Amino acid sequence: MRFGLQIHEAFWLSLLWAICLCAAAAPAATAPAKVHVYPAPAGEELSQAYSVKVEGEPLPVYVCKVAPGDKARRWKAMDEVAHSADYFDKAAFVYFDVSGPVNVTVTCPDVIHSAKVLPTSYGIAPKFKDKALSLSLDGPRNLTLEINGDWVHSLHLFASPVETDVPRADDPNVVYFGPGIHEVHDGIKIADGMTLYIAGGAILRGTGPGGGAVVSLLGNHITLRGRGILDGTLCPTHSRNLLRVQGSDIRIEGVILRDSSTWNVPIRRSDRVVVKNLKVLGNRANSDGIDVCNSRDVMIDGCFVRTLDDLLVVKSDKGQGEVHHVLVKNCVLWNQLAHALSIGAELRENVDDVSFVDCDIIHDTSREWSLRVFHSDAATISNVRFENIRIEESHNLISLWIGKAVWSKDVERGHIKSVELKNISATGDPLRIELRGFDPDHRVEDVAFENIVLNGKPLAPSDIQSNQFVNRINIKP
Repeated sequence: MRFGLQIHEAFWLSLLWAICLCAAAAPAATAPAKVHVYPAPAGEELSQAYSVKVEGEPLPVYVCKVAPGDKARRWKAMDEVAHSADYFDKAAFVYFDVSGPVNVTVTCPDVIHSAKVLPTSYGIAPKFKDKALSLSLDGPRNLTLEINGDWVHSLHLFASPVETDVPRADDPNVVYFGPGIHEVHDGIKIADGMTLYIAGGAILRGTGPGGGAVVSLLGNHITLRGRGILDGTLCPTHSRNLLRVQGSDIRIEGVILRDSSTWNVPIRRSDRVVVKNLKVLGNRANSDGIDVCNSRDVMIDGCFVRTLDDLLVVKSDKGQGEVHHVLVKNCVLWNQLAHALSIGAELRENVDDVSFVDCDIIHDTSREWSLRVFHSDAATISNVRFENIRIEESHNLISLWIGKAVWSKDVERGHIKSVELKNISATGDPLRIELRGFDPDHRVEDVAFENIVLNGKPLAPSDIQSNQFVNRINIKP
């Protein structure tokens, strides 16, 4: 406001400002939350374990195979590769789009005695009575609901942002799959400048051993997006990736991957890749979630991964380029047998600047590790950060390891340098932490622990198991 206003001018401006404030505060001016529900395609098996509604609208409840709850059967699923697909239990999931707060109701066949929503860090407390339960979401979230202590046959709730700028089916630069089941035998290859869109209510189902991945993004400036499902149920074990990535300036967003026969998403020799709000559900041997291999400037943001094998992992094969600038953030993870957030084991080219931040590990029932640099080859691994990570269940917590393993191909061993672990809380027993160099010339060096809390207690030096080939460990406070 300029100086020298007349009194009546100031009065009218003040009155107009008050009216604007009142209008802004009025309930009628608040836009209602939007909800978008997608019908299931004809012929798709649906779960009978739950009935789910969002804001009163019924949701299809899909079935997904998950690793067995029984440890012996879970290990057989990994070790008996030829029969890996025979070992599984079944969970369920729903998906929908929201903008703003919504209420979700769930009805079960049996009386509900207890209920838990994960991640716990979201602070969502369900209300339940008899066979019905309700919970409130403040917006898009990837949640897991466990009822009556059943952590295996859980219900996953995938609430995504409402889509904007949905491509047209007749756009010549778009490969468009609308609602329905679409079988893919030979594989779909998406090239430079193209978009693959899988609409909500669509299932792209790979069949047979096929010719390579079910979907391949090969080239520059490529997008895969949508709300539908990419499914590998009909592919023989170890036959096909669901989604192969190789190129530059590639974006993947929103879809659900289910029952891949091997690695779900290998990202190889690529630059500037963004993976956002991907949901991955796998149960077979080598069903890694996302593998970043010999790539640079990769961001994985807001994803959910529950698989039998490694969840989010960085690797570097010989002669295919170094790895630089990988960021994994805001992900929710369920580690069933291998590693949750890791680098390795195959590390034959240097890896630098990898960060895992602001993630929740809601379960870790593995025989491997929650957080690991697993180095079985000759490269130098440097500037690695694990920060703001909340781990609700773990046994083997942190491992920085150099040695020989079944995956080793290099004669020499490598180096691990400059690893920061900060603001990590974990619950479990025994919560092991190991630092293992290989020999005087191949060491683990410069490891900083800051604000690490184990079962409610600050990390102590005695909590760390290390050998003589580890240098400069710093613990704060």
